[in-house]
Amino acid sequence: MKIDLQNQRILLTGATRGIGEAIAALLLNAGASVGLHYRSSEAKAQSIAAAAPDQCSIHQADLGDPGAAADLVKAFCERWGGIDCLINNAGIAISQNPNPADHDWHQTWLTTLQVNLKAVAEATETAIPFFREAGGGRVIHIASRAAFRGDTPKYAAYAASKGGMVAYSRTVARGYGKEGIKSFVVAPGFTRTDMANQFIEEYGEEFVKDDLSLSTITEPADIAPTVFFLASGMMDHATGCTIDINAGSYLR
Repeated sequence: MKIDLQNQRILLTGATRGIGEAIAALLLNAGASVGLHYRSSEAKAQSIAAAAPDQCSIHQADLGDPGAAADLVKAFCERWGGIDCLINNAGIAISQNPNPADHDWHQTWLTTLQVNLKAVAEATETAIPFFREAGGGRVIHIASRAAFRGDTPKYAAYAASKGGMVAYSRTVARGYGKEGIKSFVVAPGFTRTDMANQFIEEYGEEFVKDDLSLSTITEPADIAPTVFFLASGMMDHATGCTIDINAGSYLR
């Protein structure tokens, strides 16, 4: 099956690393017009765009700043005349000691919720009027296995933020479906990315593998095809769903 996305305008947050980079490659190969968001990796964004410069726009934004996500969506829509799909992929996972008496504990929670949840809602709700103008649209949220089974205490803020993302996605699906706006969640398990390297260094690769039903750690290329298929519009009646990709480490 060949999927053609030439008429699709897709904004992808966190496009320069890991899962985002793998998604970008598939979207561009299918002819989509893609907004590549980055926080600090401008050179990597330029490198990805060089493979298909006429299909790309590059957007810098620190989603830790309130208002940045809204400005990002508006800049993308100004460049392409609207938006058909928003992929909320950017996220952070910060290890912390579970001690509310520590100032860093409070800051970690605030920063994690801002990037992983509040910016997601800000971007989505900024996109909704543009979706209406286009006759509909899709939002794909990259959440986590941790939203459902939890995580270690050091990553409690991460798990909570991803749980909130799932609830938010379902709210969008229920609230805006009659307007042609669909919302999906892809929930990866442990995936070999730069963000995950901190966990591997802390706990060891064998600790991670022991948790899986398969013998290898999930790679970004294992996640990207599902996101690509959701973006194609061929799964619109799955709006509100969550798709687990976790190597059999959490079954529900």
